[in-house]
Amino acid sequence: ELQYAYCENIDDGRGYTSGRAGFCTGTGDAVIVVRKYTAKKPNNPLAKYLKEMERLAKEESDDTSKLGGYVKAWKEAAKDSEFRKVQDEVSDDLYYKPAMALAKKYGVKTPLAECALYDCIIQHGDGDDGDSINAILKKTGHVSGDEKEWLKKFLKNRRADLMDPEDPDTRDEWRQSVDRVDAMTTILKDDNMDLDGPIKIHTPNHDATIP
Repeated sequence: ELQYAYCENIDDGRGYTSGRAGFCTGTGDAVIVVRKYTAKKPNNPLAKYLKEMERLAKEESDDTSKLGGYVKAWKEAAKDSEFRKVQDEVSDDLYYKPAMALAKKYGVKTPLAECALYDCIIQHGDGDDGDSINAILKKTGHVSGDEKEWLKKFLKNRRADLMDPEDPDTRDEWRQSVDRVDAMTTILKDDNMDLDGPIKIHTPNHDATIP
């Protein structure tokens, strides 16, 4: 289930992390969501934060000192179907479409591998820093032959980056998020490249079956 109302500061150097794709006040994607929503509905709970969010995005700052009540406002806005729709649109534009473009570029065709790219770009971004999806793909290379072996290598490289990212501000939080990779690794081990249901996930922190 998509967590449209999720909002908290997870102390990863990115300010508040919110919504279905973890839109952050310190990275510039949260402000895109709020800007687009405010254009559609000017009198919304988040509109009053827009000016400060523009500043935070420009400075790439994790400062939340002038965002009092932001968490409550985000959760309130998430009750509105229009706000949820905006989150979907921004997620597609910033993450899904670029991830699928990378899939085409690197020869990725299976649903599980595409899912891995999509999840990776949401967390790592598509910049030119050492923790980006582009850096991980550079280490992995293009698909050549067995896509299952390619995905195994990609997930291994991503997990290594999560355990020891270049950005010191993200290290503690990212090390705790390796389950995201481990979950896909269990699906890979089941040889379920097409994501046929039921999908079984077994990690140290999760044991679930998705119908």
